[in-house]
Amino acid sequence: MSAGKGVLHSEFNPSRERKVHFLQIWIEPAVRGIAPSYEQANVPAEAKRGRLALIAGPDGSGAAVAIHQDARLYATLLEAAECVTHPLASGRRAYVHVARGRVQAKRSGARRGRRGQFEGETSITLERGEAAEVLVFDLP
Repeated sequence: MSAGKGVLHSEFNPSRERKVHFLQIWIEPAVRGIAPSYEQANVPAEAKRGRLALIAGPDGSGAAVAIHQDARLYATLLEAAECVTHPLASGRRAYVHVARGRVQAKRSGARRGRRGQFEGETSITLERGEAAEVLVFDLP
């Protein structure tokens, strides 16, 4: 969703029986004054199982949904021996968010940083997942 001035927005769980795990993510657009819009896509589990699926990115990036920023959002599902590596271009940084389960992140460099935030790395490897559902943000 690209929301501008005057847009009212809310989410809720319509089910009284089933719990919902809701994650709201805000990425500021690169420019102001974009017309409000809404886009939704279903990325099946098979597309994320043991690999990184590009779920959001700039127009023309091949992502499931477009965002107005030089950022890419990947999703993966990892179990046991499954392993994914995401290369980071020079000057880029990453944020890893574990939405469910557990996973180990292996850094390409020796820098210490805050948990989940990676700067100055050439790649990030996610491995040893335990029912893991993970989001990887590739950011400018």
